[in-house]
Amino acid sequence: MEAPPPFNLCNPNKKSAIINRSYALLHSIAITSLIFYRLSSFFHSTPSLPLLLAFTSELILSVLWLLSQAFLWRPFTRQTFPERLLQDKNDDELPAIDVFICTADPEKEPPLEVMNTVLSAMAMDYPAEKLSVYVSDDGGCGLTLYAMKEAWEFSRYWVPFCTRFGIKTRCPKLYFSRFDDEFLGQGYEAEKEKIKLKYKLMEKQVQEAESNGKMLEEFNTKNHPAHVEVMQDESHNANGTNQVKMPRLVYVSREKNPSYHHHFKAGALNVLFRVSNMISNSPYILVLDCDMRCNDPTSAKQAMCFHIDPKINSNLAFVQFPQKFHNLSKMDIYDGQLRSTFLVKWPGMDGLQGPMLSGSGFYMKRKALYRDIVQEDTDFTQLKQYLGPSNELVKSLKSAKYNTDVTSRLLEETRFLASCKYEEGTQWGKQVGFLYMSLLEDYFTGFNLHCEGWKSIFCNPPSPAFLGTATTKLNDTLLQGSRWNCGALQVTFSRFSPLIYGLKSRMSLLQRMCYVYLSLQPFYFFPIWCLATIPQLCLLHGIPLYPKVSNSWFMVFSYIFIMSQLKHLEEVLSTGDPIRTWWNEQRIWMMKAIISYTIGMLNAVLKLLGLKEANFVPTNKVADDEQITFYQNGLFNFQASTVVLTPLITLVTLNMICFAAGATRTIVDGSFNAMFGQIFLSFYVLMVQYPLIDGMIFRKDKGRVPTSVTLLSLAISASFLCFGSLIIKS
Repeated sequence: MEAPPPFNLCNPNKKSAIINRSYALLHSIAITSLIFYRLSSFFHSTPSLPLLLAFTSELILSVLWLLSQAFLWRPFTRQTFPERLLQDKNDDELPAIDVFICTADPEKEPPLEVMNTVLSAMAMDYPAEKLSVYVSDDGGCGLTLYAMKEAWEFSRYWVPFCTRFGIKTRCPKLYFSRFDDEFLGQGYEAEKEKIKLKYKLMEKQVQEAESNGKMLEEFNTKNHPAHVEVMQDESHNANGTNQVKMPRLVYVSREKNPSYHHHFKAGALNVLFRVSNMISNSPYILVLDCDMRCNDPTSAKQAMCFHIDPKINSNLAFVQFPQKFHNLSKMDIYDGQLRSTFLVKWPGMDGLQGPMLSGSGFYMKRKALYRDIVQEDTDFTQLKQYLGPSNELVKSLKSAKYNTDVTSRLLEETRFLASCKYEEGTQWGKQVGFLYMSLLEDYFTGFNLHCEGWKSIFCNPPSPAFLGTATTKLNDTLLQGSRWNCGALQVTFSRFSPLIYGLKSRMSLLQRMCYVYLSLQPFYFFPIWCLATIPQLCLLHGIPLYPKVSNSWFMVFSYIFIMSQLKHLEEVLSTGDPIRTWWNEQRIWMMKAIISYTIGMLNAVLKLLGLKEANFVPTNKVADDEQITFYQNGLFNFQASTVVLTPLITLVTLNMICFAAGATRTIVDGSFNAMFGQIFLSFYVLMVQYPLIDGMIFRKDKGRVPTSVTLLSLAISASFLCFGSLIIKS
């Protein structure tokens, strides 16, 4: 008998693997030669402090480069065939899915945006009775609850409409803003207009409630009781005639109390995990950020192409989709698409043990979050020690029951599960659910799953499965990066550090190298700060740090720099991006190394010493027209905090002074041959960061660099040059 066609295909990218491995071999030889040159020169003369700092920077860059090669060793691409699922299985045989959506602040995460995410999830191309959508409102805001009730009422029209006409764009806001509409059958246009009027009415009502402000008066993110509300109605459809099955919508606001740590997003997800266990108990979970709308309605079926594949499903923990964004400009000056992560690194990890958990857009197996704790022979009392005092929660583990009737007793139990005291003395966040200890709950949870032998899969279909909202402001981009890097370092400085913890696990060497790279990535701050200041200071004083152009060793340094640039360019072009992306990525990477990595490192060290508490501030999803105009025109918005802006302007100012004075000096004393490396390095920094120079000197709009920051940076640069000169001459 002929075997049925597969639900998915896995294709190794052999061409990229050959290019990557060849580059790694040649580059390794060049780096080894550079290290040999530095060490041999130290034996001939005592190295100066600037030379030691430059060499240390080169060593750190070399180690991080070596670790990063693990991402490029075995790149994979995958293809799914969701249409084959229904050939092999009926709708009733598809597994149920719980959708978790987290929001925290209605001022930074507008309720209308959250509503559109919820509605797009409820309208996915999946059996409606198999879907349950859970919304976590960590702010406990009445406005968010009101918005969810309005979304539920509108969904009774929206979901049947999408199903009847096979609508592809199932986010109402995006659907009604389209201009490329098409004829989808008799009655479509009339029905569309009816639905549009209802959407506009819903939008108006929520906006009026928002502007009224009454629902925000008692808004307290740090102190409020637990509240769970279930919205479901399967008795009739929007027109009150034929029976239409609808997804269930559940609003959850966990209890908050200043006396208890709430563990940020991981804590909210674990509450949803427990509450959903009592109500729908679906075997799979989709986690979405509140702005990450379902763009391709077939994403659930695509994920199931892997999860129900008998060849791989036994140890498959999650299927990760890339995070893509609807508001990216053509220039993408802030690297909002995260091209390197989702088009290079994650496909590379897919050829190993699978990509890292990425915060949003992943379908997780519920069983994986219980680890090895829940087994058929596990004692009931022992389960309660792990999972807490709720008998009903422990009983639900032995049952796949879907509660069609949500009784008052069941709701009372869910409120108990959402209380801030519930996790005391349990293993929630330690061995069960999404793990605590780090602001990066996704990175830490995924790392532990991979250590335990679970695998993951990266699915990047041609049509984006989900579309979110990218940051369009420099300040938000860099501070968001600092939070990510602080979270990674919290893991690095703990007993779960990938440097040591992964040695005892079932993780492969290359997979471990990927995690070590991400955990050590913030250490880029040291070489970037050094190479943006020390060679320039030495240039000003005529002290060479690199071989003369006429020296054959100069070719080693030149080769490493040029080949690194060409490899980066090759990656950009191979992923279908234009050359300007290569240049923009270098600029924003330098900025992140100077600000995000540095602030992340400082915060992580302060938290390690107990001098600062962990905090999580939601990224602002609200952008004004002026901010959007700057972004769409490819102009940096330098309306940023002084802490973010001053280091960037200081380094550019320092390089401008040293380049002008140092280049003039070499022309006068004829030392160009010896100082070319440092002249080029300073010139390269200025060219990459030209928008900062433009913002300081030429721009006159509101997005320019404030004069106060320019003057402060000039004073800091002058102080550094004076202080540095004293050290060099001593």
